[in-house]
Amino acid sequence: MGYPVIFVFESIYYPILAAVGITVNLVAIIILCRGNCGLSKCITHYLVAMAMADLMVVIVEVILKRINNIYLPINVLFITPVCATILVTKIAALDCSVWFTVAFTFDRFVAICCQKLRPRYCTKRIASVVIATVCTLAFLRCVPLYLIFKPRYVINNIPYFCIAIAAYYTSPLWAAYESFDSVVTPLIPIVLILLFNALTVKHIIKSNKTRRALVSNRDNRNDPESENRKKSMILLFTLSGNFILLWTPYFIHSLKWRVRNHNYQDKYHSDPIYINQQTGFMLQLLSSCTNSCIYGLTQRKFRQELKNGVKYLVTLNGKLCK
Repeated sequence: MGYPVIFVFESIYYPILAAVGITVNLVAIIILCRGNCGLSKCITHYLVAMAMADLMVVIVEVILKRINNIYLPINVLFITPVCATILVTKIAALDCSVWFTVAFTFDRFVAICCQKLRPRYCTKRIASVVIATVCTLAFLRCVPLYLIFKPRYVINNIPYFCIAIAAYYTSPLWAAYESFDSVVTPLIPIVLILLFNALTVKHIIKSNKTRRALVSNRDNRNDPESENRKKSMILLFTLSGNFILLWTPYFIHSLKWRVRNHNYQDKYHSDPIYINQQTGFMLQLLSSCTNSCIYGLTQRKFRQELKNGVKYLVTLNGKLCK
């Protein structure tokens, strides 16, 4: 009997996702940390934090869990406490990635729409405080999840694998927690991102009308303020739209069905609900790779830094080209 289609697809998809995710996020972190992309320190701080959170998701969820489950035999990663730690860390990293996107969106909203607040809020120090706060709250929120796991097997007195305790599926308290979890990530982030983007667009349209009335057509074409605003908005809307698009299938699924924790040998692979769930996971995890690709597509100086880096590596610091 052959493997289910969803399993075959995952066995190909996740190794490719891991290779791409590790590469693009590491490259993004290195380039952004160099500070030559023409972005403010505040924006750079948020983007680096997002790339690091995405890198953590790829390492913990894609490599240590998904690929390990598909390709490797029983090993230390399957021991129940280790398995539970990996699952909780993955959820916390996803939360960080999501809420860093919200924080970045709000920061750009303040920078564009709230000129009086901008000098005090849009700083590297505030960005550091926000990032640290998000990380702390994300990990604290995930602590209760560690309690829901029990071993599936006990071999030589060693517990293996993680399955949810029966109370997780029957207790009103856990049902309320899961509903709260769906609201916190990603419903509230989606609503906030849409709200801040709508307010930002409204402000830009109003400002552009006023600016066109004050600045001549020739001056407006060379207006650095308008150009910087345009670049910032392209990056903002692309990152926000990417997040909403890739997280929506998972969110819609989680509203109606609880996430299932089944092994690859179980009978549920042909269940449309299970296939829909796994597809949502794949798209959700894809968002951990796309942000860094978006930087390259939307930011000219980022692309130039990437070209310089590739040229440096290929030509051994340009010596082969001389």
